[in-house]
Amino acid sequence: MAPSEVEILRVFGERLCPSRLGEIEAIFFATSLRTFAPGPERDAFRERWLGRYLAGGTDVVLLALAGTRVAGYLVGALENPAAQARFADLGYLRRDFAALCARFPAHLHINLAQEFRSQGLGGRLVATFAAEAAAAGAAGMHVVTGEGMRNVGFYRRCGFAEHGRAPWNGRTVLFLARALVSKVDCAGRHRATGRR
Repeated sequence: MAPSEVEILRVFGERLCPSRLGEIEAIFFATSLRTFAPGPERDAFRERWLGRYLAGGTDVVLLALAGTRVAGYLVGALENPAAQARFADLGYLRRDFAALCARFPAHLHINLAQEFRSQGLGGRLVATFAAEAAAAGAAGMHVVTGEGMRNVGFYRRCGFAEHGRAPWNGRTVLFLARALVSKVDCAGRHRATGRR
């Protein structure tokens, strides 16, 4: 299937059917740098990087569908994580990046199935999220990832730039961010754009 034939849909995380959720989780764990046996550690890892975004509210869940199959997903929040108790387990947000989170409050996590990488699909998911975040009034968006990780180049190609770094769990994490602008067109409708 050509990348242009992959459909991007916004869904409600709390309403995902078990089969779709299973596809998302399979991609999530396949792309993780860690291997887990079933149990509390695996459950906590899933909750930290995926589960907390599936509960509804202002969080965004985007699915990339190749026919009936999930090719990838993006989960994100539109509000500042440093100001939310549900992100207290990520100490670097308040300790090191609080001011940056206020400037670039929307944040995301994205994963694609191996066979759908390097085809522009990830960029489409990020662009869709950027439009949603700008339309919601977010001044910017960010990701936090490890120094030297393969995804740093992807985020830079999507217009993100490094704004900060901090130690976390024995390694260095990077705060990569991109400003967003919401413009009003001649008909008075909001048109979201990404500013680089």
